[in-house]
Order: sequence, then C-alpha cells, then structure tokens
Amino acid sequence: MNNKEEASVLNDLLHITNDRIEGFAKVEGKVWENYPDVKPEYAKLNSLSKVMKNELIDLIHDDGEEADDSASVAGALHRTWIDIKNSFTLGNKEESTIENVIFGEKAAAEAYQNAIDSGKLSQKSLDIVSEHLKHIKDSYDQFSKMSEYKNK
Repeated sequence: MNNKEEASVLNDLLHITNDRIEGFAKVEGKVWENYPDVKPEYAKLNSLSKVMKNELIDLIHDDGEEADDSASVAGALHRTWIDIKNSFTLGNKEESTIENVIFGEKAAAEAYQNAIDSGKLSQKSLDIVSEHLKHIKDSYDQFSKMSEYKNK
C-alpha cells in the first residue's frame, strides 16, 4: 500500500469533514426555534466532527504526509448555493436548511464509503474511517427522521 495514495484519500475525507464542520456552523441558530430537541444532538455532532478531523490529520501524519486542512471548493460552492437558495425561499427556511443537511450528510456518507471501497486504506485507517462512516450515517438518519416527523 502506498502512503501517498492513502494520504490522498484521507485528505479528501479531511476536506469533507471540514465541509461538514463549516456546514454545521451555518446551521447553528437557524433551526433551534422549530427544532429545540436537536440542539444538544447538533452540539454532539459538531464536536464529533472535530474529533474526526483530528483523527484524519493524525492518520495522514502517520503516513509521513502533510494534511491539507481546508474545506473543499465543492463544499464552499454548495454552502453558497444554499445561502442563495434560502434567500429566495418563501416558505420555511428551517425546513430547507434541514433538507440541505440531509443532502450533505448523504454525500459525505457516499464519499466515506468510496474511500473504504478504494482499497487504498491500511487496516488502521479502515477501522477509523469505518467508525466515522457510522457516525455520518447516524447523523443522516437523525436529520432524515426529524424532517419526516416535521412533515407529518
């Protein structure tokens, strides 16, 4: 297994994790009035994302490579699109925000699964990335259920 290839895959996941952190920061304060029970869970997810970020950086450094600790261009464009879309939303902006979180979590889960399936991760990295994927899927499920509950 090539350390540079593994580090490249891990850096891609680091970008996605940074996108999640920035995305969660944009959500903060927008949904609490309509979804007060989400606030403690959101704080946990945000904190967990920061732990995931640090674990990815450690894995990249273990490979002897440099971590590219930035968000992705695609993530920045997505957040900008959300801001533009929300500025024209006449209905419930909180609903739209939750839908965007669901979309982002689904995309993150797919990227993490692709990294696992790539065959470029060591067993140690596979174990950690698999655990991250579990957390992302849990987050996706929680936000999906919240959206379904609100739509009933």
